[in-house]
Amino acid sequence: MDGQSVRQISLAEASRQSGKLMSRGCSDELDASAAPTMRELTECLYFSIGDGRIWLNDRRMLLFDVANLGMIRRELMDAIGVERTRALFTRVGYAQGARDADLIRRRWPSADLTLSFAAGPRIHTLEGFVKVTTRRFEFDIEKGHYLGEFLWHDSAEADEHITHCGVSGDPVCWMQVAYATGYTSRIFGKLILFREVECRGMGAPLCRVIGQPADAWGDAALDMEALGMTWEKPRRPGRKAAPSPEQPPTPTQREAGDDRGPVIGLSASFMAARHMLERVASTRATVLLVGESGVGKELFASTLHDLSPRRDGPFVALNCAAIPDTLVESELFGVEKGAYTGAAAARPGRFERADGGTLFLDEIASLSLVAQGKLLRALQQREIERVGGVRTVKVDVRVVAATNVDLRDEVKAGRFREDLFFRLNVFPIALPPLRERRDDIPLLMEHFLDLYAQEHGRRPPGFTRRATEALLNYRYPGNIRELQNLIERGVVCAADGEQIDIAHMFRPGEMAPPTAYSLEPDGRIGMHDLAADGTEAGDVFERLVADGLPLADLERGVLKAALTRHKGNVSAAARALNLTRATLEYRLSKHGLAPGPEKGAAAPLPPDAG
Repeated sequence: MDGQSVRQISLAEASRQSGKLMSRGCSDELDASAAPTMRELTECLYFSIGDGRIWLNDRRMLLFDVANLGMIRRELMDAIGVERTRALFTRVGYAQGARDADLIRRRWPSADLTLSFAAGPRIHTLEGFVKVTTRRFEFDIEKGHYLGEFLWHDSAEADEHITHCGVSGDPVCWMQVAYATGYTSRIFGKLILFREVECRGMGAPLCRVIGQPADAWGDAALDMEALGMTWEKPRRPGRKAAPSPEQPPTPTQREAGDDRGPVIGLSASFMAARHMLERVASTRATVLLVGESGVGKELFASTLHDLSPRRDGPFVALNCAAIPDTLVESELFGVEKGAYTGAAAARPGRFERADGGTLFLDEIASLSLVAQGKLLRALQQREIERVGGVRTVKVDVRVVAATNVDLRDEVKAGRFREDLFFRLNVFPIALPPLRERRDDIPLLMEHFLDLYAQEHGRRPPGFTRRATEALLNYRYPGNIRELQNLIERGVVCAADGEQIDIAHMFRPGEMAPPTAYSLEPDGRIGMHDLAADGTEAGDVFERLVADGLPLADLERGVLKAALTRHKGNVSAAARALNLTRATLEYRLSKHGLAPGPEKGAAAPLPPDAG
């Protein structure tokens, strides 16, 4: 790396030789025992089959027929040309590699750089793109040096290109090469550009790629153009150097600078509500937010205010349900001195305090009919009169109301004025409950984890797999507020540096045991249940022993469950328990579980009694 020969060592050995973050390393293999291992990476992949979702840690994935990838490539090449198709696949691959690097850094924050680099090929293999073999790998952070050479076996992208487009005269693994660039650049902190020097899509037996800093390639203009980045050649000494893309942004990072408010989500139902919010923000229209308790109505109202031309004015919130009927009028419109006993001084109400800005009225349905009538007049006339006052006060206020009940039903029941309903229902926005926007749960988990870790001075590295599965499968009757409380409880209960588990967030009886599906070592999807106390099915025996359950009771419970599952069919139950029918009949009779006429008969001799 620095002009001297360096002994080749495995990544695991390099990690063992250093008790701190390594700034340089060299290896010609990826040691299978180096963490994160392939087994640990497969634990990041789990399946929520009941609601049609697959997750890679906190990211939703798809099982996608690879033939469709080849078909899309062919259609794009015919429609927009080879170069633009290559650029599109390159940017998609780069973004995926960068996101996978972020996943590794979050899940294993203390891993050496050598091990973080090693995880890239493994997770790329896990995702089904290609099997990776390392030929050469070295880096030196201080000198900005990186050199990696890898072999790709059975490249999915190359195979599909050949199938749909034929053998090419140029390398065709555009997305996979860009994935390596995105992943390695994000880990290294500097643009590491990969190129394919041999490609199966060109007729080679396998693909070979080499990665090194962009300036080491000389002319990288075409590569940078495909990535959507500007690039200039390194200038000769004496000339002003062009800026170097130290941390090339992904497309999502470029958009991150557009900070349009604090609400968090990417799901379709959330984005539909968000688009309606943006649509109405620039107007003066009254907005009615409708949704269950805890969905974040005040946060949406605050975001609407921030997006509107009134953003420099005040944002004033009032929970109508928290104000007694006798005080609602004074809270909304203010009080003049001496208006009633105890009114020692005049004070403005919420309408006056929100002048020039936004007034958010939560739980609007809880207002009395008298208060509703006075609110209607204020909305129509844009003027208010303080309690005990004799003059009207003009106010310029945009009202955003919220309710967790159906106001049409309240109108029919006579509890809400119809004219006020129509005045508020100018632009209704329905906010989805959390169970209908599960794709946003990982984003909210990460947000609340960072928020409460900072607030409480804790450093939890994240969530265990089963805790993540539980949060993804939970029904959330309290919506985002409940998720927020669960994560805050987890941050408080988990020891410093310990991952948050189910037992840190849920108390016994607070959740039903969800069924989780994960990837087994042999590639099959395995099913396991999570108990209410956070233990997996594999831990049930330890729990039973700790509870002091007699062995006879345990055996009886297993036999009874087997009979119930197979609807009394002794032969089927015997097969499920890997017993002969005669052995099972003996055990059933011993426990008084023999079905049909056998019940209560004398127990037969055990099959091996001679």
